Amino acid sequence: MKCIRSEIIGWGHYLPPKVLTNDDLSKMVETNDEWISTRTGIKSRHISEGETTAEMSAKAACKALEKAGITASDIDLIVLGTVTGDNTTPATSAKIGGLLGVKSGTPTFDISAACSGFVYALTMADNMIRLGQVKTALVIGAETLSKIVDWTDRNTCVLFGDGAGAVVLRAKEGEGTKADTGILATKLYSDGSQYNNLYTTGGVSTTATAGFVVMNGKEVFKFAVGSLSEAAEYVMHEVGVSAEEIDCLVPHQANIRIIEGVGHRLGLPEEKVVVTVDHHGNTSAASIPLALSETLESGKIKKGDLVVLSAMGAGFTWGGALVRI
Repeated sequence: MKCIRSEIIGWGHYLPPKVLTNDDLSKMVETNDEWISTRTGIKSRHISEGETTAEMSAKAACKALEKAGITASDIDLIVLGTVTGDNTTPATSAKIGGLLGVKSGTPTFDISAACSGFVYALTMADNMIRLGQVKTALVIGAETLSKIVDWTDRNTCVLFGDGAGAVVLRAKEGEGTKADTGILATKLYSDGSQYNNLYTTGGVSTTATAGFVVMNGKEVFKFAVGSLSEAAEYVMHEVGVSAEEIDCLVPHQANIRIIEGVGHRLGLPEEKVVVTVDHHGNTSAASIPLALSETLESGKIKKGDLVVLSAMGAGFTWGGALVRI
């Protein structure tokens, strides 16, 4: 049966120039490169020096628009996944629209789902495209996590980085089969009973401050491998594809042990699992679009490839998407 698919026609990413290495961090807190890299797989991360989430998003979006061969006036929708918006209100996506020069009346909104933010945003945009409400959507994941990191806490400050990634989706008619190009399936989850295992110490209605990230590392780790695998397995089953048919897994880049654990559980060989955590760190909602854009640019992911996206973050939230590029 004919159906509308959301095809990825453009992608782009942006990383702030400043690179903070593990050796740099050893001069700030009691840690060292071996301690960080063996536990997390992270060697370095990028840190914003004055650039906001909106500004980084606009730079990633411009690259995605250029890749797609369209202009901002062609955009019908902007959805941004972030927990580090420029202001409490309005939505940072509205500011991005202004920076890009999208046409007046274009709907924009932010989604706060932490590290699952991009998958949540992608799902919302895909739904609106399939319903025929919009034709072309800009989906972004971006964070300036360095603003909510306690740089005296060695257990958390070593993990996070800043950056932005974006994709352009456009409606395309498909046959309704797994051979179609575009987003083939999505699935979102949440479990609020896990709320206090990963959160920030501040908020508008609690402390009137942004606060700092606090994490129960053991509980997050235990939950992550299972939830990331669950989301990936669901979308694969929904479409009827096996692990052998998957060309690439792009998981949330939080920790190398989690990434390897998910790949192993799904039965995917190491070469099919994308790893960028070593030089990006954990960039929350920016994690997957950064990794996806970088891998597409390198040619490791090619036109026609079947790609699984899987994320898990604070809330707890988690989700997955199956996409044929």
